[in-house]
Amino acid sequence: MSYLYQVLTQRVDAWRAANYPCDAFPAIREILEFATEDGETGQLRYLRRAQFRALETYWYLRLVLDTPKIPDLYAKLFPKPKDRREAMGLTHPDIVSFIADEGLESCLERVKSDNAFVRQYALESLRESLTLDYASYILALAMGAGKTILMGSIVATEFAMAMEYPDGPFVQNALIFAPGKTILSALRELSDVPYDKLLPPRMHKPFAASLKLTFTRDGDKQIPIVWGSNFNVIVTNTEKIRIQKPNVRSNGQQVPLFAGTKAEEQTELANLRLQAVASLPHLAVFSDEAHHTYGQKLLGKWEKDKETGELVFKDDGIKKVRRTIDYLAEETNLIVVINATGTPYFERQPLRDVVVWYGLGEGIRDGVLKELAKNIKVFDLGDGEADTLVSSVIEDFVRDYWAVSLPNGAPARLALYFPNIETRDELRSAVESALAQRGIGTDTILAVDGKSNEATRRQFEAVARNPEAPERVLLLVNMGTEGWNCPSLFATALVRKLANSNNFVLQAATRCLRQVPGNKHPARVYLTDSNRKTLESQLAETYGTSLKDLDAQQAERVEREIVLHRPHLPPLLIKKRVLRYRRKADTDGAKPLHLTVPTVAAPAGVTVATLTPVQTASGTTTLQKVDGGDDVLPAPPPELDSYAAATELAANYHLATADVLAALRGAYGVGADIPDYHLASLGQQIEDQRSDYEEHFEEIDVAIALVKADGFEKSERGGQPVYTARISFAKEREPLYLTARDTPDAAHALASSFHYEGYNFDSGPEAEFLRWALTQLQTETHQIEGVWFTGGITDPAKTDLYAEYLGDDGRWHRYTPDFVLRRADGKHLVVEIKRDSYSPDIKGDLARLGRGEAAQTLEGKKAVALKQWEGLNPDKLAYHVMFADTDLKSEGYAQVRDFIRGA
Repeated sequence: MSYLYQVLTQRVDAWRAANYPCDAFPAIREILEFATEDGETGQLRYLRRAQFRALETYWYLRLVLDTPKIPDLYAKLFPKPKDRREAMGLTHPDIVSFIADEGLESCLERVKSDNAFVRQYALESLRESLTLDYASYILALAMGAGKTILMGSIVATEFAMAMEYPDGPFVQNALIFAPGKTILSALRELSDVPYDKLLPPRMHKPFAASLKLTFTRDGDKQIPIVWGSNFNVIVTNTEKIRIQKPNVRSNGQQVPLFAGTKAEEQTELANLRLQAVASLPHLAVFSDEAHHTYGQKLLGKWEKDKETGELVFKDDGIKKVRRTIDYLAEETNLIVVINATGTPYFERQPLRDVVVWYGLGEGIRDGVLKELAKNIKVFDLGDGEADTLVSSVIEDFVRDYWAVSLPNGAPARLALYFPNIETRDELRSAVESALAQRGIGTDTILAVDGKSNEATRRQFEAVARNPEAPERVLLLVNMGTEGWNCPSLFATALVRKLANSNNFVLQAATRCLRQVPGNKHPARVYLTDSNRKTLESQLAETYGTSLKDLDAQQAERVEREIVLHRPHLPPLLIKKRVLRYRRKADTDGAKPLHLTVPTVAAPAGVTVATLTPVQTASGTTTLQKVDGGDDVLPAPPPELDSYAAATELAANYHLATADVLAALRGAYGVGADIPDYHLASLGQQIEDQRSDYEEHFEEIDVAIALVKADGFEKSERGGQPVYTARISFAKEREPLYLTARDTPDAAHALASSFHYEGYNFDSGPEAEFLRWALTQLQTETHQIEGVWFTGGITDPAKTDLYAEYLGDDGRWHRYTPDFVLRRADGKHLVVEIKRDSYSPDIKGDLARLGRGEAAQTLEGKKAVALKQWEGLNPDKLAYHVMFADTDLKSEGYAQVRDFIRGA
C-alpha cells in the first residue's frame, strides 16, 4: 500500500528530472532552479533538503495538479479504486465488503455522514479530509527541519509568481496562524528570512518592495492593514482572530450591539480582526505547529446525547480553527490552506491529507538533527530514587560534555525536566551537590518555570541565542519544549514521571536534537523506565518510530559552516566573451514604430453587490449576499496622458520614450489621452514590430572576483566581522572536508591557501593536489601569492569565477574550475582535476577547438569554455587539465611546477 505523500514524492522526482515543465507559468522553473547553487553536486543555496522537497511538492500540487481538493487529489494519483481505497485506509474486511457491493463513492459518502460508521472503524481523520470545501494540505516535518522558513519560502514564491503573472491563480495575501504566544514569538523569524536567497534577483527586488509583514499585538482593535490590499503577511496567534462564540442576552435571541464584559470585548476585537483578513483577496492560510489543533483533539470527541442517549460527535480541537478558515473561504477567494506540523499521525491513524512527510530519522540521516545513536540512557530507578538519578546524570554529562562547545563557542548545556516546582526545589540541592563535587559553581544553574518573573524568563531566552550565557544546567518545569530553539542543548533528562498529555515527554526528550553546521557531537537523552514507556508511546503515535530506531540512526549527511578568511581577494582582470542580444538590422533601414488605435471593448463598469446581515444557526452574525444578481454602474475607464503611457510602454519594452511617444501621437493625436485598457493591445503591436533579435558575442574587460563577501552571511564575533556559509554533503565524503589544521603545517596552509575553510573537495585527487602544491611552496623559490581551491564555491552570489557553456538541453550552464594559482606578476594558472575516463572527451574537444570546430561532449564543452579564456588572455591566464589516475603521478605536475618557479 502506498500513502499519498509517497506517490507524490515519485511524481515530484520525475517533474524535477524533466526540469520542472510548466507551459502556462514557466517562471516557476526559474525560481526552483535558483534554489540550487550547484546543479552537479546538488548543493542548495539556502534551503535544506527537506524544505526544498516540500517547496517542490507544493508547486507540483499548485501548478501541475491545479491545486486539487483532497478527494480529487486521491482520484488523480490513485485512478484504480482498489489502490485509492487502500491509500485512504479503507482496508477493514467489513469496509472492503461494503465497497464491493455498493462502490467506493458510496463508502466515501457514508464516511462523510455516518457518525457510527466513522467511530466504529476509526475514520475520523479521513472524514476531515473528505469534507473540506477547499484545498488543504499537511506538510509534516519533524522538529528542526525549519517549518517557519518553509512557510516564508512558499509565501515569497507565491508573491513572486503573482507579480510575474498578475492575472494568474496565485496567492497575494497570507494569514499565518500560531497556536500560542510562544510559537508566535518564534514566527518572528519570518522577518529575518533572507528572501534574496529564495528568489532570483529580478524577482526579489519587487517582492521586497511590496511585502508587508504584520504581527498582531495584544490590545490592538484592528489589524493595521489596508482592507482589500495585496502582498500582506499577517502573523497572529489563534485566539486573536478565530471566530468566537457570540454572547447573547438572557432571552437567547439577540446579539448585543456593544461589548460589555471583558470577554465580550475580546470576542468583538477578534471578529473585527477577522473581517479585516476576510477583505484580502487571493488568500492563503497557514497553520504553524498544526498539531496543537490536531493532537488529541483532531476533530472532536464522542459524547452521549442527554436526551436520546446516543453517541454524538462534538466538534472540538481543529474545528475551532477550521470554523475560522471556513468563514474566510466564504468571504474571500481562499486559494489554499497549508498545515505545518511535526506528525503525519493522529492517535496512530495516518492523516490522509499529508503531502510531505519528513521524520526524526530522516532529520538525523540528513544531519539536520544531532545523532542519538547509542546515546539514550535509561536508568532502572524509581521516582523515590530521583536524587540518585540526578547525581548520575550530572556526573555523566560533566564527564562527556562539559568540554564540548558549538563552533560559535556556545558551551554544551543540559536540561532537566521536572513534573512540578515542588519536585524541582526538592532535588535542586542534589544538582548543586553533584556539580560542587566536580568543582562547578551554582552560577551555572538556571531554574525557570511558568511562574518565573520576567527577568528570569529573559535570562532563559538569552541562553538559546547568546553563546556567552553562563547558565549550563537548566532546571525546567513546564518550560523549554515547543518553540524553544537552543542548539547548544546537548542533553535532556526527564526526572521522575512526567505528564504524558500533549506529547510533553516527547517534546522534552527531543529538544536537544537541534543541530548546527559544524557540530560533530551527538545528543544524549536520560530517562527513567517510566518515562521511557511514555516516550515510546508518543514516538509511535507522533512519528511512527521507536527509541530503538532512533538509538540506531546515524547521519548519512553532514552540514558544515565555512568561514571566509580573505573576503577581499584581488580580482582576476581578464578579457571575456559575453553573449549579447541585439535587434537584427532592418534591410530597409530603421523603420519607425507605427501604432494604431486598438479595437477592443471597454470594461463593462463597476459591479455592486448587495449584502444583508443574517444570524446563523450557531449564533454568529455574518453578511450574506442578496439574491437577484449584482448591479453594474457605468463608469468611464481610467485614462493616461500620452506621456505616462509612452513612459510605461517604453519601460516594458526597453525602447526610447521619445519613439513610443511619437507613435502614440501618430495614432491618437497630439494631447489625446490613452485609455488604460488599450495598453495591452498596444504592447502586442510593439512586440510584433520590435521582437526580431539575434545573438552576438562581445569581448569586454571584466574583473572576476574569486570570492564575493556580500554573498556570505555576515555576523560579528569578538567584535570582528565574520563571513560564513552553510554547506551539506554525504557523510562518506567527510574525509574530503579539510581545514588548515588537517595539513602538516597549519600556519603555512593559512598563509598560502584556505581563503575560506574548510575546503569541501569532491575527490581524493583534489585534496592530494593541494597537499602537493603546499609542499612545493615550502621547497621551491617562488612568487606565488596563493593556491586556492575554487571548485567548492559555485554560487554566482559568492564568486564570479565560472565559465558558461551551452548544454545539450539548449540552455546555458556554469562551470567552475577546481584551483587557481596566482603569481605576483599577475599571471594566473587555472587547474582542473578530472577522472581519467573523461580524458578522450576533453582532449578530443580541445583538438576540435584548435581546428575551429564545435565541442561535442559535456566535459569537453566545459574545458573549451575555459580554454577560450586562455586564448583571449595569453599574458594573464593559463588553463591546465590534469587527469587523476595518470597526470597526478607523472608529467601532469610539470606545468604546475614550472608556473610556481616562474616559467
